[in-house]
Amino acid sequence: LAALCALPLAIVAAAAALRSTKQGATLQPIEVHLEGQPGQQWAIAASTGTVEYSTIKFPPLKNDRLLRTVRGEPVDRIPVWIMRQAGRYLPEYRKFMADKEFFAMCRNPKQVAEVTLQPILRYDLDASIIFSDILVIPQAMGLAVKLLPDKGPVFDEPVDSRATWAKVQDRLLSTLGLKVPAGASSAEKNKMLVDNADKLVSPSLDYVYEAITETRKALDGRVPLLGFCGAPMTLAIYMIEGGGSRTFAKTSHLMHGDPETAHEMLAVLSHMCAHYLMNQVKAGAQALQVFDSYAGALSPAIWKEFSLPYMKLIADMVKAKYPEMPMICFAKDANYGLESLSQTKYDIIALDSSMDLGENYRRMTSKGKGVQGNIDTTVLYAPPEKISEVVAKELKAAFGGMKALPTRYIANMGHGMNPDHDPEHLRAFIDAIHAFKPTP
Repeated sequence: LAALCALPLAIVAAAAALRSTKQGATLQPIEVHLEGQPGQQWAIAASTGTVEYSTIKFPPLKNDRLLRTVRGEPVDRIPVWIMRQAGRYLPEYRKFMADKEFFAMCRNPKQVAEVTLQPILRYDLDASIIFSDILVIPQAMGLAVKLLPDKGPVFDEPVDSRATWAKVQDRLLSTLGLKVPAGASSAEKNKMLVDNADKLVSPSLDYVYEAITETRKALDGRVPLLGFCGAPMTLAIYMIEGGGSRTFAKTSHLMHGDPETAHEMLAVLSHMCAHYLMNQVKAGAQALQVFDSYAGALSPAIWKEFSLPYMKLIADMVKAKYPEMPMICFAKDANYGLESLSQTKYDIIALDSSMDLGENYRRMTSKGKGVQGNIDTTVLYAPPEKISEVVAKELKAAFGGMKALPTRYIANMGHGMNPDHDPEHLRAFIDAIHAFKPTP
């Protein structure tokens, strides 16, 4: 508590130093030692007020537009990054992966750093995101997942019943070396797992944290590095269905027919996700995104019961330890959830392409939140000159009447890059974002 009370004073000190510098200047961080957190050291960059929670020494950040816009500070151009900006649409990625298995590569920190930097070296982006997969969390639970070329992720054994969840519980408790009282109920076993969730994501996922540190150093301060995880309900759907699904039949059956088991699964997943993200921060992540890719898979009522509370829990846990860490949430196809998400501790609410950018920007900023998104990915199939025209038109519709560039807005798409997107079309998109200026 004393540490949290001291933090605002530290930020005031950094802000005072800022007044004598030009916007965007790169200064050495002010090192602030806070009482009440033995061994904890937070560094605040005097040029921006950015809090560095990692104790690892990294090169100074040269482009902090994304971090500034999260805080509502002015920027000289709209910051942009792209979901799945490293991946199969890039020829250099396809060449690199020609002789590699996907998950094996994800466990190699140096290879992850190389792939993460591919779009940064090619484009004028304002952020990078660590190359990984949301399904490393189920893998850390001992579930075998294969990535098949024509089907995507496939689990060896779906976790679609109380019996299969009980097997996962028992295996995890055994892995942790915990002695389970005779006759312990499923709820009691679950509490033991929740209480030890930090041990479920380390050392099992240390390769991700090592990759973040390796990548942050390789970036050499070019842009901030984002960490991420999948939202608990999205992860649970993959586990229950045994892979991707169009009908979500097994998920509906379990959540409606045995909500207790579903909630137990989600409780463990959410605590694992929170500790996983906090470990990413310690490793060097400078912002975090939670992907609820299956938010709209079932009904609004299902999302409000089985997703929202657990997404909120993740933000609460991360922000309790790292109060100034920028956090973004993306609930795809769940526009009915925006009001609820605006009441959580996420700083930025990412929008999919079905939502009106300008209207929701004004709605969210009135509540102290920012937005990210949300130009439709299909625009990238248009000729480059048309892409520039469409981007300019959409940004003008959203922000054209403003006197200055919007703060608390990060440009992105409504979803990620597709394998058949043309890399040069993405360049046209990025350049159009950066070229935009409001005309009041």
